[in-house]
Amino acid sequence: MTIFRRPDYRSDATQFIDQLKADKPDLEARQRAGRALLWDKNLDRGLQTAYAQARVAQKPYVYLTEES
Repeated sequence: MTIFRRPDYRSDATQFIDQLKADKPDLEARQRAGRALLWDKNLDRGLQTAYAQARVAQKPYVYLTEES
C-alpha cells in the first residue's frame, strides 16, 4: 500500500442505502414481493394474439366528427 492511496470513496446515496438495508433486513424481500404482485405475470400468448387481432384502428384525428 502506498502513502498516496486515498480511502475508498462511498457516496452519500450509497451510505444511505447501506444504512437502510442494515435497519430493514427484509427490505429486498418486500421489494421482490411487491414487484411480483404488480409486474411478474404469466401472459397467455393466445389471448394476446386475439386482443391484437380484435383491435380497431384509431382514426388519425379523433376529435374530427363526421358532421364537420
